Order: sequence, then C-alpha cells, then structure tokens
Amino acid sequence: MRQPTDSNFPVILAGGSGTRLWPLSRSLYPKQFLKLGNTESLLQSTVNRAVAACGGPLIIVCNEDHRFLTAEQVREIGHDASILLEPVARNTAPAIALAALHAIKIDKDATLTVLSADHVIEDIAQFTKHVDEAVNAAQDNALVTFGVVADRPETGYGYIKAKSDGISEIASFEEKPDAATAKTYVDSGEYYWNSGMFVFKARAYLDALRAHAPDILAACTNASENSTEDLDFIRVDADEFAKCESESVDYAVMEKTDNAIVVPFKAGWSDIGSWDAVHQISDKDSNGNATTGDAMLIDSENCYINASTRLVAGLGLENISIIETSDCILVTNNEHAQDAKKIAAMLKKAGRNEADTHTKCYRPWGSYQTINMGSRFQVKRITVKPGAKLSLQKHHHRAEHWVVVEGTAIVTCDDKEIMLTENQSTYLPLGATHRLDNPGKIPLELIEVQSGSYLGEDDIVRFDDVYGRSGTSN
Repeated sequence: MRQPTDSNFPVILAGGSGTRLWPLSRSLYPKQFLKLGNTESLLQSTVNRAVAACGGPLIIVCNEDHRFLTAEQVREIGHDASILLEPVARNTAPAIALAALHAIKIDKDATLTVLSADHVIEDIAQFTKHVDEAVNAAQDNALVTFGVVADRPETGYGYIKAKSDGISEIASFEEKPDAATAKTYVDSGEYYWNSGMFVFKARAYLDALRAHAPDILAACTNASENSTEDLDFIRVDADEFAKCESESVDYAVMEKTDNAIVVPFKAGWSDIGSWDAVHQISDKDSNGNATTGDAMLIDSENCYINASTRLVAGLGLENISIIETSDCILVTNNEHAQDAKKIAAMLKKAGRNEADTHTKCYRPWGSYQTINMGSRFQVKRITVKPGAKLSLQKHHHRAEHWVVVEGTAIVTCDDKEIMLTENQSTYLPLGATHRLDNPGKIPLELIEVQSGSYLGEDDIVRFDDVYGRSGTSN
C-alpha cells in the first residue's frame, strides 16, 4: 500500500483575490472559499487531497484580508497548518519562497508540492499517482511542473512545450495564445496546459532563485528571518517582504532554469476561471443544463444557473449563465463569461461595495449580514460562534440596539455587564465602550439596529481583541 512521505510538504497558495467568478467571488471572499454546490470549498478540497497525497506538514500562504477565513475553513475539515501571511501581494515566486524557507526550518531535505487553492481535480487517485511521479522526478534537484493534457484548444491558459513524450525536459513556455495558435498547439501533441502546480525540493527552488532572482530570495529570506507568530498565523516582516519584485514562479525561475521537467497530468483538472468552466465541470441534464440552488429551466440548452437566495427561472435560453446573489445578478452568454471580472473592475472604479464584499461578511467570531439600510440607519443580523466574542470597542457616530433572537449573550456596556436571552434587548449609546460575548454552546443570533450620522465599518475604536486585530481590520 502506498505511504505518503513525511518529507513531502503540501504547499497551498491561497493568496488570490480574483473576481473572475463575480458576483459569488469578490475581493474579500474570493473563489477559493466558494463551495459551488459542494459540501467543501475549493480550498478545503485542495487541502484534503494534498494532505492525503503528500504526508508532510501543511503550509498555506494567504494574505491578511483572508487569514481568518483560511484558518476557519482548515479547522472545519480537521487539519492543522502553518499559515504564512503575505503583507502585500507579490505573485507566486515570493510566496513559494516563503514556504520553502519555512519548510527547511522543519526539514532541511523537504520536498514541496505546490498547489493552487482554487483548482478542481476530479480523479484523486490519478492526482496522487502524478504527485508520486513528480516527487521521483524531483529527486535530482529538478524543478518539476505538471502539464495538463489538453483535450481542446484554450485561449485562457498558458502552454508548455515538451521535448519528448511522457515525463520530459521542457522546451519552452508559451503565453496565452489566440484561438488559431491554440489549435495548432493541441493538434501537434507537443504542448500541455500550464497548470501552475509544481514539485521540487525546497533547497533546489531556493538555489534557483539565488541563480535567477537573487533580489527576491534576499527579500524573502530577510522577511522570513524576522517573522513572528500571531495566534494561528506566521507574520513575515512587512517592510522586507515589500522589497520583493512581483513575479510569477514561471517568469522568475521556470523559464530560465535548464533543469525544468514536465510531468503529463490527466486527472480531470480545471482552474474554473469562468462561469463557463463551472458549467463544464457541473452535472448536467439531457439538455446540457446545470443548476445550483432554487432554479428552473424550460426549453433551454447548455445553460448554468447558480441561485443563492431566491428562485431563478429561465425560459427559451441557450448558452447562458445566470448567477444570483442577495445583492447582484449576473446574466452572461457563456462565450463572454471570462469577462465577469470587467464588471467587478467597473464597480470598484465607481466606488461600489459589490466588487469587494457580500451582504454577508465573515469575521473570526462569526458573521454579520446587512438586512436593510437607509441614510441614517442600518439593520444587521449578527451570528456569534459558541465561545467567541467581539472586540471591546466604541463608535463615534452611531448608537446600537441589540435584540437576541437565539442563544445567550453577555453584553458589556461601559462599566456594566448584563446577560441577555431570547427576545431580550439592550441599547448601546453613541460613544459607549461595549463588547458582545457568546458564553453558550450554540450560535448566538441577534438583530442589530444602528442609527447615526455615519454607519461605515471604519467607525470602530478597538481597545481589546482576542484575535489580535487593531484599528478597523478584519
């Protein structure tokens, strides 16, 4: 029976904040956290298959904004991880460098299996076989990448040209082609899709950086050496890491080294970079339609509906995707589905929140959802996890009224502390120092009514926080 090796460290790159799956994916809740109709999120599925295939300690690299979401989703599936925080986005080469530097502190001979947090892989047994092939190929300090066996021309992927069939040295890396060029690539049988997944020894990667991108290695080494632990997270030195060039691992190392190898990969892979790609991997009816949530399609073909909060019905449609959330609806022809990010960019330019956040926002203590909002009031539904508590804080511009719907709350308001149960309420005047605590065994649900001249989330002065937050950060 196959046994994964303790020296093969799974490394999950979870720093993406893409909006190609807008409106479900937003900058503060990107696609790696989406479940897309499954019981596990993309991140959780990636972690589960990586841990099973590798066996070594799990390392996740993510950014500050997503740190609590990442930690919570990993805990939900029963795994422990070293979570390295990127102070600023610097692309994949520096992110992998941080993981390699961390791994060699644990095992100087560590091998890294580097995976993206937001890919779908359907054949787990075949995935594990390919990981084993890549680990074997990396033993002589080769830098190994997986080349996905292409079954159709794709203009949304980069390509890898192999020197020969099977596990091979790499002849070249090619940028995303036009349609005609993509067809010639696939017809030739010499090219693979560039998967963005890698296997190599940690020291081999660091040596390659030393040869081809020494500035990145120097900045990451300094940042790692001055790292600190903060709750579940490892914070690298922000000033040192900011000195890094923002470069992909392909550009920084793989395209320059003479020791790159490609392992053919055929395990039902997709980077699900568009709603059309989600449609392709979904279970479909006899008319090629796929739905998630409360959705109906009549006299329609090759359509996809994802309904989050209400019934969505389609009639007489063809090659259309409809994505519904509580505050946005996207309707797109699947040929243009990759351009959803353009709408998110337009919203961001206009200063609208729909590019960044959902009406439901997640915090380390639970979540809140905006139910209604006016010029001087806002109504929220707040859920606090058992044993969790909000920060001790005050507001300069708003007062709050809390009504408990379910569970038990301990409320601190200035020098008083009271306990509230179902249907009880309390008032927090403007400027009062307050805190909400769930001492119970079940989630605490309450309705919060805010009133005042300014209701922004940045009107928070924190005095104490069990999650180490300061200011108005997540």
